[in-house]
Amino acid sequence: MLKVFNTASQKKEEFVPLQAGKVSMYVCGPTVYNYIHVGNARSAIAFDVIRRYLIFSGYDVNFVSNFTDVDDKIINRAQEEGVSEKEIADKYIKAFYADTIPLNILPATKRTRATEVIEDIISFIQDLIGKGYAYESGGDVISSTQIS
Repeated sequence: MLKVFNTASQKKEEFVPLQAGKVSMYVCGPTVYNYIHVGNARSAIAFDVIRRYLIFSGYDVNFVSNFTDVDDKIINRAQEEGVSEKEIADKYIKAFYADTIPLNILPATKRTRATEVIEDIISFIQDLIGKGYAYESGGDVISSTQIS
């Protein structure tokens, strides 16, 4: 049985999907301004393990992840290299795939770029806050649950 630690209640709780037999996971992917590093790889591997466990447990998993392709680091790198921000993002997205294939990480059901869905992201976060699944703290938004 999978349990999650709910930061709002400060208790471990049994994982119960919103829809029986189905799990939707959204995982924030790397900020694509450079080659991946051990932190990016660790995150990708950790969520891949969780996803594989859910699949093993019989769930149909919809795994969506993004590339953060809008960031001061991307803008700075583009200026340093004399290219567009999109060219920087494209280069490092391609490198991300090349670097994660040997790690045997399952590809996401869907990958998006933050710039393609920024309004949806803002709306989603506001909805999570409104429903009590996330909260604002020091200018950041924190999820009320995390897998432990």
